[in-house]
Amino acid sequence: MKKKVLFVCYGNSCRSILAEALARHHWKDSVEAASAGMDPLGYVTPYTLAVLREIHVSTDGLESKAASAVDFSKIDLVVNLTNHPIRPYLPWKFPGKVIDWYVTDPFGGTLDTFREARDAIEWLILKQLPRWLD
Repeated sequence: MKKKVLFVCYGNSCRSILAEALARHHWKDSVEAASAGMDPLGYVTPYTLAVLREIHVSTDGLESKAASAVDFSKIDLVVNLTNHPIRPYLPWKFPGKVIDWYVTDPFGGTLDTFREARDAIEWLILKQLPRWLD
């Protein structure tokens, strides 16, 4: 059975979207990835989509949405990519695991800034995520 992972960042426009797409790409057979924002912007930045496409990662279905719209009863793991506390956004009795792993927010930066965030998140997806799902 696939593990369900939710990646959260502040605006759900850059970091958590990158993580969702990269997890789907690399772990499609064993992870069901989603993303959400603490205060979603309502759109995915063009640079987020560009840095995914340049490494041939699908951007289909990516959208900015609120953590309040998530059914947490179906989530096994929440990965908080911000330096903001995530617990206030989770149900009081959330039974899953929560990991805080700060990645610098590329929002407002250059294309290279987005590449750096993408690469940091890809490392997290490939090296850390398997450990967290055990």
